[in-house]
Amino acid sequence: MKIALVHDWLNTLGGAERVLIELHKIFPDAPIYTLFYDKKFSTKHLPDAEIRPSYLQKIPLINKHYKYAAILMPSAVESFDLSDFDVVVSSSVFFSKGLVLRPKTRHICYCYSPTRQLWDLHHIQNSKFKIQNSIAQHLLRIWDRQAADRVDEFIAISKHVQQRILKYYKKNAKVIYPPVPELPEGNPERPMEKEYYLIVSRLFPHKNIDVTIDAFNKLGFELIVIGDGPAKKKLRSMAGKNIHFLGFATDEEIATHYRHARAFVMPQEEDFGLTPIEAMQFGVPTLALRKGGALETIRERVTGEFFDDPIPEALADGVRRLNENYPNYRPDIIKTHAKSFSREIFKKKILEGVLTNL
Repeated sequence: MKIALVHDWLNTLGGAERVLIELHKIFPDAPIYTLFYDKKFSTKHLPDAEIRPSYLQKIPLINKHYKYAAILMPSAVESFDLSDFDVVVSSSVFFSKGLVLRPKTRHICYCYSPTRQLWDLHHIQNSKFKIQNSIAQHLLRIWDRQAADRVDEFIAISKHVQQRILKYYKKNAKVIYPPVPELPEGNPERPMEKEYYLIVSRLFPHKNIDVTIDAFNKLGFELIVIGDGPAKKKLRSMAGKNIHFLGFATDEEIATHYRHARAFVMPQEEDFGLTPIEAMQFGVPTLALRKGGALETIRERVTGEFFDDPIPEALADGVRRLNENYPNYRPDIIKTHAKSFSREIFKKKILEGVLTNL
């Protein structure tokens, strides 16, 4: 049985790329097809993988300016010749579900989410190019829907995504939760003297970090924010002296901050959400927005608490309830819960899914 892996692009390490790395460990002989890749990224994270890019790799500066090439990506992914393979597993954020394969080649799509920029976030646009963006989104939405019909089997990262696949693609999907990598132990010395709450996130407007800052400005509790992104400057200008921005951090540094945090905060809706489970590996409870994948990974009053609306008042009330229940959280139970999202369980279920009906 010959297997190939397909991923949209490889230039930064996010949740989808971490899953691809795990898929490569499960199928080490499978080549990885991708639209384009950064050689520094592949050398660091996939050093022994055979990576086969599309013609987009030849475009100068494609890794930095790939958004401008979006209209070319459907044709690029359709150009892959995968006729030698029996099974293709696509790790799909956007385009890789659109492969054109011969009838006997089985296509399994591990889907992180139906493309949010085309479906439920289509209204968020650059006002300067609103008409052009709307036309491009319309054309890509038509292609995305047709591309989904080429998939033989969908696997969703959560029940939340399973429902979205059914809504937008009219396809049933099984659920296999992604693996949460085990982080290093971290430094036993506390990174700061005061107790603190922690956020680990890319800094984009839809992540609701501004809501958290508003709440913590009023609460006065220490908050550490790890991550970078286009909203960083605006967020820093809003923050009081009790809020600290650390920017990019290594796994070792992140582990140290998880280890000593009073609680983790996830104010945004996520399709799954790796970071709360990373925090759970250290026995740390999470305060999360009551939406999306968090409903499947957080057990209320056992591994954390929820707040219902992305507004400062609701988040602050969630902090109050978390602190009231704090004596009842048991780090051993929280750590055990995190183990249900292990690499071993992911590998077992992926192998079962790929080998079924062969």
